[in-house]
Amino acid sequence: MFFSLVNPNFMSLRNFARIGISMTLPPLMVAVGVTFIIIMGSIDLSMEGAVAVCAVVFAAIFMWLGGTLASWAWLALPACIVVGALYGLLNGLVHVKLRIPSFMASLSMGFVGIGLSLLMTGGDRIRVEDKIFRSLLTERYFGFPLMVHVALLVILIAWFIQSRTAIGRNFYAVGGGEELAHASGLDVKRVRVLGFMLAGVFYALGALFAVAQIGIAETATGYNFMFVSITSVVVGGTALWGGNGGVWNTLVGVLIVNVINNGMIVMGLPRYLQDGVLGLLVILAGRPVDGSQIPRIREVSGPCLS
Repeated sequence: MFFSLVNPNFMSLRNFARIGISMTLPPLMVAVGVTFIIIMGSIDLSMEGAVAVCAVVFAAIFMWLGGTLASWAWLALPACIVVGALYGLLNGLVHVKLRIPSFMASLSMGFVGIGLSLLMTGGDRIRVEDKIFRSLLTERYFGFPLMVHVALLVILIAWFIQSRTAIGRNFYAVGGGEELAHASGLDVKRVRVLGFMLAGVFYALGALFAVAQIGIAETATGYNFMFVSITSVVVGGTALWGGNGGVWNTLVGVLIVNVINNGMIVMGLPRYLQDGVLGLLVILAGRPVDGSQIPRIREVSGPCLS
């Protein structure tokens, strides 16, 4: 309401479609992936490297196999998903097997991913101009690009994993109390590794959306996704210390962040003020309401990983 009073164009269907496009690109997919990690009480900062690697691998295979989905190039889609899963698997193994806190393990893996993508591209860009693949952006239904509808389908799948599968419930068990989960017979190490692996799959989906939007895969494809995705998860209400929240919270958080960001752009605010407002948003959303919500340090140092 505030932004529409400042600029009536904010309430237009075209602007809503613009918000939808920015929402369905990596921010939403990456945010959904990191939601599973945060529910476990861990953190993942490797998404920028993961997105870059997945985007570059996808584009390279896609162009090598013909450069169009009408040919064998469609195999690049599952290949990208597999690369994302393997990247997440390695990320989880570094954290669990080497007993390195997820903050440091994932941050390091993010730098490794950036370096690997730079090595594969040599600093160049790989262009993907296939009209069929780019139709994710150009084809519209009910005023919104096709990728918006695909993203909502992915959200439903993520919700099913979270609430209707054993691994989804195990994420909450680990985040709610690692020691209790371990005492109940849960293989906490395995759950954590699977969580990072699942997050890698969603990072790969984010990479596919990014390439479909801009038609380019490069080292900078994942730039700034870490801040935006984690901001969205926190603003949506998922507790950083685990055991609470979910993908629907993340969807709401992504919408809030993108609506505020879009509104500031419509108002013509400079970029540094936009970043500052988002930073304040994270501080307000992440502040514990009372002492009972203060997180407990249990990751890696607990008996499960000792």
